[in-house]
Amino acid sequence: MLRPEALESRTPLGMAGEIARLVADGSLEPGERLPTVREMSAALGVSAGTVAAAWRALSDAGTIVSRGRAGSFVRAEPREWLSPRVQGLAGTSQPVRLDLSHGTPDPAMLPALEGAFSRVAPRADTGRYHDLPVLPELHAHIAETWPAPGVETFTVVDGALDGISRTLEQVVRFGDRVAIESPGFPYFFDLLEALGAEPIPLTLDRDGVTPGSLSRALARKPAAIVLQPRAQNPTGISMTVERARTLAQLIMNAPDARRVTVIEDDHSALIASAPDVTLARWIPNQVVHVRSFSKSHGPDLRIAALGGPARVVERLIARRMLGPGWTSRLLQTVLLGLLTDPGSVARVRTARLIYRDRLDRMATALRKLGVDVGDPDGINLWLPVADERAARMRLAASGIAVSAGIPYRAPGDESTTPHVRVTAGVVTENVRLVAEALAEAAEAPPLP
Repeated sequence: MLRPEALESRTPLGMAGEIARLVADGSLEPGERLPTVREMSAALGVSAGTVAAAWRALSDAGTIVSRGRAGSFVRAEPREWLSPRVQGLAGTSQPVRLDLSHGTPDPAMLPALEGAFSRVAPRADTGRYHDLPVLPELHAHIAETWPAPGVETFTVVDGALDGISRTLEQVVRFGDRVAIESPGFPYFFDLLEALGAEPIPLTLDRDGVTPGSLSRALARKPAAIVLQPRAQNPTGISMTVERARTLAQLIMNAPDARRVTVIEDDHSALIASAPDVTLARWIPNQVVHVRSFSKSHGPDLRIAALGGPARVVERLIARRMLGPGWTSRLLQTVLLGLLTDPGSVARVRTARLIYRDRLDRMATALRKLGVDVGDPDGINLWLPVADERAARMRLAASGIAVSAGIPYRAPGDESTTPHVRVTAGVVTENVRLVAEALAEAAEAPPLP
């Protein structure tokens, strides 16, 4: 049981830190009820606002959970369907003043669906089960707008992660090595663990994956290389065409080069400001490129396009026929409408410009405060901090939630600079004040 009088600190961060340590060492058990804000305020002789700020910081950090009038409780064991790595990305279920942790697009920037749904047939009739998995009109549009010409086979899948997962299953065997960006997307690391693959971390600079790290990875003969060519999650880095050419040349010159499959996740395709880039321009027979429409048209559409060599994509399509079979043709019709309707196209183009402006303003404001986050693209930026836990606690106390940085580190990545991920693309106002809060949190020393 938490005894308020045993707490030494009377500041929100100090109280939150002490309680978090009690949870970590088992003094407070999962499911244990905490005193109310009023009880804590009276016992410690501090304002209710001070206690509420500490409770908010603990909630944002995932240490406690509020159950309304029932009170606040130490969070019980996490949901089983989320891996330990992803637990820290789930965000808080509690309301915060500004949630910059989720990595999803601004709902106000998504195109309206009414017009696109008007094209959908009145009944969910699919025709024959063995019809082509992609609507011919959508297939034609994808092929026409693809970043590399001459792609052998296209299909659509249920989102970028579905496409990445299914491609990895086709080209990676148990015990294979896979070169992957670090920091990178935590779900990719989970996928490699599920496949029994060994990750080889690739480092990044402002132009993308560094040639040196790829050369070292290629010497270990990976079966696959997973890249995020634009708006890399979590850093926001977009690869330059020159860097892509260099990486492709390294792969062409590597031993057993034809054995390597490059898998590209262009998850922010239509809202990224950088031009299309893909290694398929130079090594088309080795690249599977995935273009997602979640960030631009809506995460719940669950559609991504996938194109690459027939030897991989045809096997992927065949395997899907033993599962979902195809991506809903109703949703394909909706997506086609959004991709061809002038109003929707203009809406997405405007969103891209707005996201660019928002990230530029935030990066500039942080730079003036002595914090360099590079030139991020898309919706996220990667904020260097003195101590991740202290930074998140400091921000939570002021009502701002950000994503933990540790889950974005690949196994085997020995880099030591802590970071947090910030979805700055949803900051619509008070940029200077938010930047000041982020800069202050970045300097926060480790909690005692």
